[in-house]
Amino acid sequence: MTIPVIPGNPPEAVVLDRPSRCPYLIGRTARMPLRLPIRELTRSELDQRLEAGDRRQGLVLYRTECPSCRACEPIRVDVPRFVPNRSFRRVKLRGDRLLKTELGPPIADARRLELYETHKRERGLADEATPIDAEDYRAFLVSTSCESFELRYYLGGDLVGVGITDRGETGLSAVYCFFDPRHERLSLGTYSILKQIELCARLGLRWLYLGLYIADSDHMRYKARFRPHERLIDGHWVRFD
Repeated sequence: MTIPVIPGNPPEAVVLDRPSRCPYLIGRTARMPLRLPIRELTRSELDQRLEAGDRRQGLVLYRTECPSCRACEPIRVDVPRFVPNRSFRRVKLRGDRLLKTELGPPIADARRLELYETHKRERGLADEATPIDAEDYRAFLVSTSCESFELRYYLGGDLVGVGITDRGETGLSAVYCFFDPRHERLSLGTYSILKQIELCARLGLRWLYLGLYIADSDHMRYKARFRPHERLIDGHWVRFD
């Protein structure tokens, strides 16, 4: 079988391209070709992919090409112009007071596996009966085709959240965040985004890419609360203040 190769810098091999059940909206069909860069991306090369609407999962990149749906809109926060509202300020102050944040390379261990599965189960995100194992976790959240790191959130010495993040030349990309749902009062998902915005500002980066905004998804629409932001609609980044 011949694997299609997309020319570029670097070229990418299309390793999977077929319709599948939509992971975000019930009853819809998705098409998200998985593309494998032939080498690790530089920061500027990652920027080009993010600008085009790409997301990363493990070693592969993908972009929605669904046959009859345009619900998914890549979204990015304009960091220099972001002003937190009162709710965000409360979350940030509470988190900074109670949590310790560390930055390091993505790793797989028993605690992260436990956190990941608990987060999926308690928030209704689990779609498979069999939990992932350490090898699956590494393939999904540790293996990478660009410069990546994780933000670790500790409460009293206990790891309660992890945010996987990619580094580009002009921005960061929030790849995946999971946390212990027992600490709902800490709003760890929101706090992680605010910490990544803070990190962007500290590094002088313009954008924080938040993945996909989906208005009809309870788990994806919250991203629009971070303003000003831009959403990629019909090939153009549209600003929302």
